Amino acid sequence: MYKRKAFKSSQIMYRSDELMAAASNRYQITVQVAQRAKRRRYEEFESLEDPLMKPVIRAIIEMSDELTQPEIIGD
Repeated sequence: MYKRKAFKSSQIMYRSDELMAAASNRYQITVQVAQRAKRRRYEEFESLEDPLMKPVIRAIIEMSDELTQPEIIGD
């Protein structure tokens, strides 16, 4: 059985608001989230990391973590 991290919708909204506030262009950050989610969706087929979490939510979480913790940036 897969273990699922519980993320409340309020936490996701807070993180997405952080991303929007930090971005100089709202359209650009939206496109970046969509591109990362699309990339993660294709990677998800190869790895069984957490298939229950939607790629868009995972992208928002990763990007907000990179914003608050710049030392974890991998790209």
